[in-house]
Amino acid sequence: MKDFRDRVAVVTGAASGIGRALAGRFAREGMRVVLADVEEGALGAAARELADGGARVLAVPTDVSRPADVEGLARKAVDAFGGVHVLCNNAGVGAGGLTWELSLEDWQWVVNVNFWGVVHGLRAFLPIMIAQGGEGHVVNSASMAGLVASPASGPYTATKFAVVAISETLHLELQMEASPIKVSVLCPGWVNTRIADAERNRPAALRAPGDRPRTPRDETMAGWVRGLIAGGLSPDRVADDVLDAIRAERFWVLTHEWHELVRNRMEGIVAGRNPAFVPFA
Repeated sequence: MKDFRDRVAVVTGAASGIGRALAGRFAREGMRVVLADVEEGALGAAARELADGGARVLAVPTDVSRPADVEGLARKAVDAFGGVHVLCNNAGVGAGGLTWELSLEDWQWVVNVNFWGVVHGLRAFLPIMIAQGGEGHVVNSASMAGLVASPASGPYTATKFAVVAISETLHLELQMEASPIKVSVLCPGWVNTRIADAERNRPAALRAPGDRPRTPRDETMAGWVRGLIAGGLSPDRVADDVLDAIRAERFWVLTHEWHELVRNRMEGIVAGRNPAFVPFA
């Protein structure tokens, strides 16, 4: 896709972080932008800021874990702007801890948003985009954690690996169908977002019934992660990379120079080597 003006972009998780940056980047290209997020106050503020800058926007409170919400988002986008040309399945959350210590609620929350949110987005929007008969682009937000595993991130890593696999499958399916719709999978490293504070939007029904006491190891790991996030790339830089990938019809969007980590993992698989811990830093 080369021409963005007057096209329609839908971005989930658009109230902050990478999603907010994507919405702003698309607006600067002259696109009409539909912002979706579960955090209604921040969503309204983001939409007002873009509208005050002259963008044509629609804000739709959306819980991507609920199929009815995402189907409603698709209807509202089409009703408001007549179609959809770029879909960014970007909403995501994370829960940290050792695999055997995480609660069932931790797993359910992360899987519901990171995995089912992408599935719901594809099922709601792709039929619309295909029926339009023209070019379009889907961007699924995964992570470097979808290419290389690390400790204390089981639900996040599992869902991001799944997003990469879904995206590759979709890319091949659309090629098989000779569709003009293209796919990119976004695999950033550390980005300065609020993902470490994702608990603020966690549904009450999926909060653990009894909080496990935090150990010194938990505190150390949480501080390490927050430090890396604070020193990460700006979301605006990531949004620029995504726009470049859409223009170039490039599937892989890796924002960090961590290719050696991926290469070592792939070569280790072929060679039959056991995985070895290497921190993402």
